[in-house]
Amino acid sequence: MVPKIRRGSRTHGVLVYLFGPGKRDEHTDPHLVGSWDGFAPDPGRDTSPDPDPRATLARLAAALDLRVKQAGTRAPAQHVWHCSVRTDPGDRTLSDAEWSTVARRLVQAVGLAPDGDPDGCRWVAVRHAEDHIHIVATMVRGDLRRPRMNYDYRKAQAECRRIEKEWGLRRLKPGDGTAAKNPTSAERFKAERVGRSETPRETLREAVRQALAGAADEAEFFTRLRDKGLRVKLREAPSGDSIGYSVALPGDRNRDGTPIWFPGSTLAPDLSLPKIRLRLADPPGDDPTAPEVGTGRTAWPPTAQGRRTATGIAERAAVVLDGGDDEAATQLVGMGELLDAVAQTSPAATRAELAAAARSFERATRSHIRAENADARAMRSAARGIIQAGGALGRGEDGGATAMLLSTLVLAAITAARWHSARGHAQQAAASRQTAQHLRAAYQQAAASPMQALHAHGRALPEGQRRGYEITIRAALPHDLPRTDSEAQHDALAATLAQAEQAGHDPDALLQQAVDMRELDSAENVNDVLVWRLRRLADLPAHPGPISPLPKAGTGRTAPPARRPGVHRAPPSAPRPDTPDSRNRPPRR
Repeated sequence: MVPKIRRGSRTHGVLVYLFGPGKRDEHTDPHLVGSWDGFAPDPGRDTSPDPDPRATLARLAAALDLRVKQAGTRAPAQHVWHCSVRTDPGDRTLSDAEWSTVARRLVQAVGLAPDGDPDGCRWVAVRHAEDHIHIVATMVRGDLRRPRMNYDYRKAQAECRRIEKEWGLRRLKPGDGTAAKNPTSAERFKAERVGRSETPRETLREAVRQALAGAADEAEFFTRLRDKGLRVKLREAPSGDSIGYSVALPGDRNRDGTPIWFPGSTLAPDLSLPKIRLRLADPPGDDPTAPEVGTGRTAWPPTAQGRRTATGIAERAAVVLDGGDDEAATQLVGMGELLDAVAQTSPAATRAELAAAARSFERATRSHIRAENADARAMRSAARGIIQAGGALGRGEDGGATAMLLSTLVLAAITAARWHSARGHAQQAAASRQTAQHLRAAYQQAAASPMQALHAHGRALPEGQRRGYEITIRAALPHDLPRTDSEAQHDALAATLAQAEQAGHDPDALLQQAVDMRELDSAENVNDVLVWRLRRLADLPAHPGPISPLPKAGTGRTAPPARRPGVHRAPPSAPRPDTPDSRNRPPRR
């Protein structure tokens, strides 16, 4: 049940609309279902001998405005309180009597007409559709004082949540006042009329978010907005300093032919210029796509390197969120920037799902929790590196690195949902879960080619070698995870371990490190998660390419490799105490 509150100054005008046909003849059988005294004239069902709906409507407006006229100049200029209340499409149809109860409970809850107060404000409830009503009240009491209307929207929301619980209706997520403003009905109708799939408000909100992702400073942010083709207008103080900004879509004009401007603060609470400046106060660090000097790490193509670097940063963000600290709120903001960066540089096959993921997670980035000392530079640097590297191809190393990143972002989104749930942020938790669903869909598309190649590599391994890796895998996986009887499920994991060993890593120790990085219970496919962790830890190609002798990851080593210092393994023929069937394990090749 969703309440939507507006204020105005024309009681008669609101009633004309409510009892009229609607903008598209959508109003059917408009009539009163409740009023302040139960005897208000009903223009929709006037039973007088010679009914005149216009005259009845004028009498109703005059009755509602009686106290307003008596108060004279003491009455508020915006004296009309207008609240529409709509049920969910899956809810049952409420009767007129039930809608009357809803209206009465809401005007009591917000303080317009407290129960038992003879001086409460005058109000009526109009029904002209099966799924909603409109409550119209005038905000002058019988004693000619104004009602106390503090936090009326929150109070109406809370009362709707109670009604949903008591009446068995769909229970919506309670809000906390940090959501972005929804488009108005006029904006939606106009978008439909001109053939837009979304309103200008929604288009601009996404464009501003994307321009902010990884921006180094305010000048770069505004340059990006203009590069996207948006109209930008700065608001300046007498000193010449910018104190605000507005954006408009080219061609979006009002009836007077002037552009329709949206200030940043009306697009979303965190897109005002002061909030943007706070975020830009943590400038991104050095180029995260460059390999570290002296580490021997492979220099991957820029787009792939940016995604591989972002994978590690997203993994660390998930660990911080798992810790449950309020400082993790900054990680959510950074993750939102990272999703915006990936969405606008992704290949066509995954672009729609990633754009939907970024839109969903936008809600999860805002709450009343403020991180005071957290550092967001790593996440912002990852987003900047992805933007600077440009669009990624959907194949080869770019495609594999994208799959690697998306696999980690799915787990990060699930962790964000847990973090929000622990704090009672129902809407943000739901948005995080929705983000995870979109990311999973995008991952399935991005991972199809590299995982197919990895499975082919695994099946091409000599039988004895593959059996040995299977034993290693089964020994390393936690015993409480769901097991599969099909060794084919581990083909990609076995191929990755073989390539890691050829590159000079101990496969047992490396796999255990990947397993221990963080929990695997939330993973939809544990094998895929471990494959990408291993390939990142061992600096292996994200896409192995066609079947051929397993490539060496730029180390120049040849098999069999020397063991790393400090890593001790029993000889292949010696039994391992934690692996009962290890005596049957053939030697590695």
